[in-house]
Amino acid sequence: MAHPAPIPPGPGQESVWDYPRPPRVEESSALVEIELGGRVIARTVRSWRVLETSHPPTYYVPREAFARGVLREIGGSTWCEWKGRAAYFDLVSGQTVAERAAWTYPEPTPGFEVLRGTVAVMPRSVDRCSVDGETVVPQPGGFYGGWITSAVVGPFKGDPGTWGW
Repeated sequence: MAHPAPIPPGPGQESVWDYPRPPRVEESSALVEIELGGRVIARTVRSWRVLETSHPPTYYVPREAFARGVLREIGGSTWCEWKGRAAYFDLVSGQTVAERAAWTYPEPTPGFEVLRGTVAVMPRSVDRCSVDGETVVPQPGGFYGGWITSAVVGPFKGDPGTWGW
């Protein structure tokens, strides 16, 4: 299936169509915050972005950046052709529970070892995710965990009809 014409990036922007396949991982010093149940449940200035063609970046946050008791391990796993077996968490903040809203790679495959000990969050499952104070827009479609900010342009994989991109 042919992909659509990429949107040309403006100054200070990246096109997701310039990201590689297989994806690459790069460290980020941006302030990343995740909110649930009316409070910040994770905050860090050291995260990793996974960058893959047609996808907005997915941010992976060190497990220790999460408030105590927020990550509740749950059963089940999935397989990523690039990163390996993913394990999942519910996120808990007071009485608020975001089910299966976060994941980790306990034993990432070669090339993705830096993701060991990190956790990614589905932005649509929490109250707010932000990068340097900018509220993230969730990647379309509900399946992928990309974080859209004004720093990236698409079009983005996730909407109906984009599965084959």
